[in-house]
Amino acid sequence: MKLVRYGTHGSERPALIDADGNLRDLSAHVADIDGAALSPESLAALAAIDTASLPLVEGEQRYGACVGQVGKFVCIGLNYSDHAAETGTTVPPEPVVFMKATSAISGPNDAIIKPRGSTKLDWEVELAVVIGSHVAYADEAEAASAIAGYCVCNDVSERAFQIERHGQWTKGKGCDSFGPIGPWLVTADEVARPNDLAMWLEVNGKRYQDGNTRTMVYKPAFIVSYLSQFMSLQPGDVISTGTPPGVGMGQRPEVYLDVGDRVELGIQGLGTQSQVVVAAD
Repeated sequence: MKLVRYGTHGSERPALIDADGNLRDLSAHVADIDGAALSPESLAALAAIDTASLPLVEGEQRYGACVGQVGKFVCIGLNYSDHAAETGTTVPPEPVVFMKATSAISGPNDAIIKPRGSTKLDWEVELAVVIGSHVAYADEAEAASAIAGYCVCNDVSERAFQIERHGQWTKGKGCDSFGPIGPWLVTADEVARPNDLAMWLEVNGKRYQDGNTRTMVYKPAFIVSYLSQFMSLQPGDVISTGTPPGVGMGQRPEVYLDVGDRVELGIQGLGTQSQVVVAAD
């Protein structure tokens, strides 16, 4: 299934995309596409619905973040060896873990807000994993079974805040609008090869990132298992798993986003995003 949330910001409704690409409302079956809706039992019930019986949503709609009420937004850094090389670092012997604020989460086509004082606003197309079952101290098999689905994430980053302002990466990763997810969550049963998905990102029509999840060092099931040794994971948690090469910081000379720039990105089978950069109020 392709599960979505549509409508104005803060008032999104749950829905799915049917086999013909139509938007079908799920409000009679679940309150939201959130942790409760992503349990194995709930997903099985949703999959059993005759989609033709669901209300058809017509007209152009805003898509919100594909997961609502996210509890944790965990990210993995330097998880592609070629991306690590372009940043002048090496892949660490264990995953680099950092958090984005859940207030950074936005819809796939919402604006990227350039923070006040930003000078190095960057992009990162990433595969995000969405948790569907409580998991702690899991092996990889248990971790894989806890994955409800996958979605596209743009790990927007402010490199001066991240690297030059001292301390942890959080300052450059958690700003408002720095975590667009969606357009939809594709359930795990429909993503046969999450370790072999083409991914790309363009800025103003120029392609900067053109990679594949097969070059990921630490794979999704391992990442979920690894994280579960340090923190329990709950349904609705989102884990963004790193980016391939081609980020702005890796260009020579470096290239960064400015107000008016358009970023477009996508992952094979998981949909596309499109964002315009605007100035913070």
